Amino acid sequence: MAAAGGCCGALYSFLFEYDTPRIVLIRSRKVGLMNRLVQLAILGYVVGWVFVWEKGYQETDSVVSSVTTKVKGVAVTNTTKQGLRVWDVADYVIPPQGENSVFIMTNLIITLNQTQGRCAELPDKTTMCSSDNNCTKGHTSTHSNGVQTGKCAVYEGLNKTCEIFGWCPVEDDSVIPKPAFLKDAENFTLLVKNNIWYPKFSFSKRNVLPTISKTYLSSCKYHPQTDPFCPIFRLRDMVDAAGQDFQEMAVEGGVMGLQINWDCDLDKPASRCVPKYSFRRIDNKDSSHTVSPGNNFRFAKYYQTAEGEDSRTLIKAYGIRFDIMVFGKAGKFDIIPTMINIGSGLALFGVATVLCDIIVLYFMKKRYYYREKKYKYVEDYELGNNEPYGSQAESHQCCDVR
Repeated sequence: MAAAGGCCGALYSFLFEYDTPRIVLIRSRKVGLMNRLVQLAILGYVVGWVFVWEKGYQETDSVVSSVTTKVKGVAVTNTTKQGLRVWDVADYVIPPQGENSVFIMTNLIITLNQTQGRCAELPDKTTMCSSDNNCTKGHTSTHSNGVQTGKCAVYEGLNKTCEIFGWCPVEDDSVIPKPAFLKDAENFTLLVKNNIWYPKFSFSKRNVLPTISKTYLSSCKYHPQTDPFCPIFRLRDMVDAAGQDFQEMAVEGGVMGLQINWDCDLDKPASRCVPKYSFRRIDNKDSSHTVSPGNNFRFAKYYQTAEGEDSRTLIKAYGIRFDIMVFGKAGKFDIIPTMINIGSGLALFGVATVLCDIIVLYFMKKRYYYREKKYKYVEDYELGNNEPYGSQAESHQCCDVR
């Protein structure tokens, strides 16, 4: 019964009670100063951060981008196997066209004149043998260069390994050339042509700015201070800007990131919307603690001998892949985000009142006195009760409420 009565009382209070805000003027230096400081902090946040720093009065859009690249440079090598040779773009850029990236070969292991036939496999713990009994016909493994024939053959000198059927002679990639085979690649140049578009504002631009002439473009090289808008980059300069050593990186290859940032304020002249370039190494350079460090792959160039036999030159290419990554955000004044942020800022001023109420009503010494002034309970005396409705109303008009 008591529980039922409590529920009925709560329901009665919910249905038939109404509370309305009451303004109480508290003359207190502490409370008044705290209130103004909180309001000042909110005003500083709204004006300084939301509108000035974050440009909350603007509508924004993300960049849409396309990138094309072109590499230039020539290197000369002179080895006992290949003799004097010149390497140009068609030799070291693989493949010739990439999507937002370009691979430039800096080092290689080359195996000349391979033909299909039988030869001894590279020696390791799985291929070493002393007789045919140690070899299994038809066996292959992850690192095999061919299919075992079941025979044990002499590899070089006194070493014996299982014979395979495959491309012979087999590639020996146990020793990587140091310094890098194409160490002159540090002077190669990379031209990056980047077109951007902000569809929401119908704004487009490219990194070859209107102020750049053909004469300037034919001779400039990017430099962050003297030529910050030149779209031609020297490979070594990019690697140096990322805090790396080009010759060290060229031995086993790696992955570099060329970042183009297009943050534009379209309330200002379009000429001030310009790209900003930055560079960083993306892969892990610490080869001593990394399995399969660097960046490499294999490809072959196929020929046919005078006798009609197929042959190939196998190349294991080490090099640096340059990934071009484009970021950007554009903003332009719009009344809708402006009004939304102004409304949100005005609503935040209510925080000062709530905070001051908590301090005054729960933490100050005179909290009970302030609570009496803050809250007032009024009973509704209707006509027909023992006391007239008007007399009760008049009895409650003596309080000073502001």
